[in-house]
Order: sequence, then C-alpha cells, then structure tokens
Amino acid sequence: MTGKPVKGQPLQMEKQPNQILWNLVFAALLLLLGLGIYKSSQAIDYIWRWDRIPQYILYQAPEELRAEFDGNIEVNDKGQLTLVNEYDSSEQMSFTDYQEIAVFEGDLIFEGDLLATNYQWQPGPIATGLWMTIKLSLVSIVFAIVLGALAGLARISPNPALRHMATVYVELVRGTPLLVQIFIVYFFIGTVLDLERFTAGVVALSVFTGAYVAEIIRAGIESISRGQMEAGRSLGMSRSMTMRYIILPQAFKRVLPPLAGQFINLIKDSSLVSVISLTDLTKAGREVVSVTFSPFEVWFSIALLYLLLTATLSWLVRRMEVKYAVRD
Repeated sequence: MTGKPVKGQPLQMEKQPNQILWNLVFAALLLLLGLGIYKSSQAIDYIWRWDRIPQYILYQAPEELRAEFDGNIEVNDKGQLTLVNEYDSSEQMSFTDYQEIAVFEGDLIFEGDLLATNYQWQPGPIATGLWMTIKLSLVSIVFAIVLGALAGLARISPNPALRHMATVYVELVRGTPLLVQIFIVYFFIGTVLDLERFTAGVVALSVFTGAYVAEIIRAGIESISRGQMEAGRSLGMSRSMTMRYIILPQAFKRVLPPLAGQFINLIKDSSLVSVISLTDLTKAGREVVSVTFSPFEVWFSIALLYLLLTATLSWLVRRMEVKYAVRD
C-alpha cells in the first residue's frame, strides 16, 4: 500500500499536535532546568549574597546641607528649618525639603556644620555601564547599516572598481578578529586622528559589523529573481529606480532575521571595547566584582541584562516582520 490518495477520496488534513500536552512538556523541561541549576548552586561551596547587587544598579546618594555661616537653629510647626545668622538676623538659610535632620531647635551652629541630609536616586556602576552599552550599540548599528548597505550595493555593482573595493573591505574585516581591529582603530588611527574612546569604539564596531551586513544585503538582493529587474527596466525605470522601488523592499523583508542576528552579535561584541578603558556593562561588572567579591551574582546579573537587550531587539525585529507580512 502506498500513501498516495485515491482518486475521488477527500484529502485528509494533517493531524495537529496537542497544544496543551506539548506546552506542559515545555513547562516540565523548564522546571527540570531550574531545578538542576538550583541543585548545582547548592552543591558548590559558595555563599550567595544577592543583597549586594541592587546598590550597584541603583542607590540613594546622600546630599548634605551644611551651614554657610554661624547662627542659631529655628524650626517652625511646619517643619521648616531656618538658620539665623548670629551677628545679622536678617541673613537666614531656610530648608523645607529634607529627609534627615541633624540639628534641633535652639542649637548653636558654626559654618560648615551638617544641618540636614537629602537622598536622591542615582545610577550605580552597572546601570551606567548598561547605558554605555546601549548607546554604543545603537550608534554602531546605525553606522553599520549605512556602511553595510553601501558596501552590499557596491558588491553587485557593474563598476569593477566599486565591486573590488567592497570585496577587499568585506574579506579583510571578516578575516581579522574584532579585538585586533579595536586596537588598530584606537591606538593607531585614533592616535593620528585624535579620536576619543567612545568614537574609536563606534568606528571599530561599525566597520566590523558593516562587513557582515554587506554580505547579508548582497545575498538578500541576489535572492530576488532577475525577472524583477527586467520587469522594472521594461517599464522604463532606470536600474537605480528599479533597485530602490522594487528590489530593495523585497530584499529588506528577507534579510530582517539575519540582520537581527548580526545586531545581537554586535551588542555582545561591544563588551570587547572594555580593552580601551571604555566603561561598558562588562567592564562595570569587573569593577563591581573587585569590590564585592561576589563574582557569580555579578556575572549572572550582567548576563541577564545582556539577555534583556538582545531579547528586546529580537522582539522589535519580530514586530517589523509581522508588520511587513500584514502589508503583503
């Protein structure tokens, strides 16, 4: 017996898997994974101190309010703190917005004495490093897209000079490690052009990622049928107009997933800029480890923040894919 349908008989629909059952299987696997991680953490001789981490992400910085002259303290019914100059009662200092008071009614105060303290939320080193990573990645992604698009179009250009230059750029950059390129950009090119650390980091990441973006864009364009170009030319459109209005919109939708993967790699590769003393998320993590002596807690937190960044980028790209699919 063969599996071919008999003429005159209706085609049978393929049986769909039980969604509830397989979701339960997935949940069970996640539970087993979590249990395995928990048992592993209990097996090692290590004291977990997660309470040390939050203060390096966000903390309350004290702002001290000190006396500018000698005087006496007066406190009214509303809690307003007033320092009256001992020698000139017309000169006063008043405070209403404070969280901790260090003096009392009638106290004799000398210049420089602490009167009260306020606390303001400030970003810790991990939050500061996270912001540097976000800023570095976003700027590098923009320049990588521009550089990669130009190089990708040059790779398929009929002009041999442009085509060969783009090929040399792509092969040279993809054939050398990013770490080496960062050193070359910062210590050689940066010294000649007097580049700042942030600028050097953006240049290195943009040039490196741009080479891969160029190949992704080239492959996306070449995946479009040649008949599309011929159809555009037959309608009287120039080669550039056909590329802009017909080829590139179709290629863009096809290259979104690989571009997302490449930009996720860029976010993770940005950790290498710490070698030029740029305080990104990874360098901030090393500094916190040296202070807290809690390497596992710090690096798990750093990994979670990187995961948050990459997951957000993946979600945005997925939304773009759905948006363009609906338009079709």
